[in-house]
Amino acid sequence: MASLVRMLLLCCLAWSVRGTDEDPQGEDNSRPLLSTKYGKLLGKTSGARGTDRRVHGFLGIPFAKPPVGELRFAPPQPPVPWSSVRDASNYRAMCLQNTAAMEMINEYFKGSFKVPPISEDCLTLDVYMPADRAQDTKLPVMFFIHGGGLAMGGSPMFDGSAFCAYDNVVLVVIQYRLGALGFFSTGDKKAPGNYGFLDQVAALQWVQENIEDFGGDPQSVTIFGESAGGVSVAAQILSPLSKGLFHKAIAESGTAIMPSLMVTPDKTMIALNLAANVSGCDVAEIFECLKEKNEEEMTSIIKAMTFMPFPGTVDGLFLPKAAEEILASKEINKVPLLIGVTEQEFGWILPTMMNLSGLVDGMDKAMVESFLYALPYWNNSPSAVSLAMEEYFGDTSDPLEIRNKFLDLCGDIVFVIPALKTARYHRDAGFPVYFYEFQHRPSIFKDIKPDFVKADHGDELLFVIGGPFLDEFVGNSTDEEKELSKTIMKYWTNFARNGDPNGPGLAEWPQYDEDEDYLQINLKQKASQRLIQKRFEFWTKSFPEKLQKLSEGSHTEL
Repeated sequence: MASLVRMLLLCCLAWSVRGTDEDPQGEDNSRPLLSTKYGKLLGKTSGARGTDRRVHGFLGIPFAKPPVGELRFAPPQPPVPWSSVRDASNYRAMCLQNTAAMEMINEYFKGSFKVPPISEDCLTLDVYMPADRAQDTKLPVMFFIHGGGLAMGGSPMFDGSAFCAYDNVVLVVIQYRLGALGFFSTGDKKAPGNYGFLDQVAALQWVQENIEDFGGDPQSVTIFGESAGGVSVAAQILSPLSKGLFHKAIAESGTAIMPSLMVTPDKTMIALNLAANVSGCDVAEIFECLKEKNEEEMTSIIKAMTFMPFPGTVDGLFLPKAAEEILASKEINKVPLLIGVTEQEFGWILPTMMNLSGLVDGMDKAMVESFLYALPYWNNSPSAVSLAMEEYFGDTSDPLEIRNKFLDLCGDIVFVIPALKTARYHRDAGFPVYFYEFQHRPSIFKDIKPDFVKADHGDELLFVIGGPFLDEFVGNSTDEEKELSKTIMKYWTNFARNGDPNGPGLAEWPQYDEDEDYLQINLKQKASQRLIQKRFEFWTKSFPEKLQKLSEGSHTEL
C-alpha cells in the first residue's frame, strides 16, 4: 500500500523530465560507440538546460538473461553476449505490471505521456556518463533503484541527463522483476521469492564487471532509491549476497522495516490464496500452474490482483532473518547511510489513490478509526487503534485538525518511524548516518494539490534527478527551485564521492549521532534535532509498553 503513491509522481515526472536530445538529423558518427565484455553498444547524446555539458546515454543494456520459461521464478542468470553492434539509444520495455495507474494519472493530468510497453524480457539497465570525461579518470557510480511498491515502474521513467550534466558521476538506472513475477513466494524452498531483489544483486555484479568501460569506478558505487527503491536499498544493506558490491547507500522514503513492503513467510498465504483465486490455479499446485502461464495470461493475472500482494520476504538466502532482527544484531553491510523522509509522506498522492475523498473539508474520528482498522501490515487490533487515536487526537473535534493529525499518523506508521529506527540502528552499528526531512512543496503542484498539502511522498525525487533542468518542466520551476535542485544533487553526489554530503557553498549537514541532528531541506537548508521526538517515543516506548499491559490484563481476566 505504502508505495502506490509512487506511480502517481512518476507519471507526472515522466511527462516533463526528458533531456535535450541531439539533433535527430545529425550524423550517425556523432553517436557514442562503446565496447563491453558482452558486445558493442551504440548510444545517444543528450544534455540539460542551463549547461553546455553533454551526456552519453546507453539504454536498455541487458544485465541478465530474459527471465522467461524455466527462468521464471528463478534467480537471474548472466546475459548472453551479442556479436553485432547493439542499438542502445532507446529505452526497453518495462517489466510486466499493471499500467492502469499510469494511464489513469496521465488522463487525470491531461498529459501526453505514452505509457512504455511491458514485457517479461525486461532485465536491462541504462548508463549515463559525462561526454567530456577524461579517458584516464574513474568517476563515482550512482546506482538508482526505482520505486513503485515493488509492483510498478521502470527505467524509462527516469532520464539521467541532468544528473550527469551537472555533477561528474556515472549514473546507472536499473529494472527488476515486479509484483508476482518478482516477489511470488510459497514461503518455502519451492518458491522462496525475492527474485526482484536478486535481480538488483545481479545488476550490481554487472556494474562491478563492466562499469569501468563507461568511465565508472567499481570501488565507488552508491546505491540510491526512493519509496520501494528506498526499501530495496535498505534490503541490500542487510543482505549477505550484496557484500562488497556497493560502498554507500541513500534511502529516500523507504526502509526494510516498513510495515507494508517486507513480511515474514507466514504472511505469504494471504497472497497465495489471492493468486490462486484470480488465476484459476489450485493453491496446492500454484507454483507449477503459474509457471505454465504465458505472458498474456500472466499480465491478466497481475491486472486482476490487488496492487501489492507480494512484498519482499525472509527467504533464508537474500534475507536470512527478519530485517529488524538483522539490524539489531548489527550484521549489516558496512557502508555510510544517507536516509530521510518528506514532511508529509501521506499528504495527497496516497490518499487520492486510495479514494479518500473530502479531505479538503476535514475528517471526523469515525472516518479515521475505520481507516486504521483497514490499514494493512500494522498491529490494527482494537487496543492498538485505541492507543493511536488517544495519542494523536485526544479531545480534538475540529475536522481540519483531525485531518492533519491523521495524515501525520499514517505517515509516521508507514514511513517516518521506520526511517528513524533504521537511522538509529545504523548509527549504533558504528557507521556514519546523515538524516534529512524534505520540506519544499514543488510549484508544479500549485494548482493541483490542495493548500493543506506540504512536501508530499516523492516530491524530493523531482529535485534529486534534476527535474528543473529537463525539457518541459523548465518553464514550471522557479529560480529558487533550480538552485534547490543543484543543492540536492551536490549533497547526493558529494556523499557518493566521500561518504559525507558536505562541501563548499552548502549548509552544514551534521551527522545523525546521539543528539539526532538532521537537515531540513527547503529552499534554504538548516540543521535541526530530534525529528518528531514525542511521536517517536510514543511508537517505540509507550505504545509497545501499553499494548503489553493491556494484553497481560486480558489474559489475567481469562
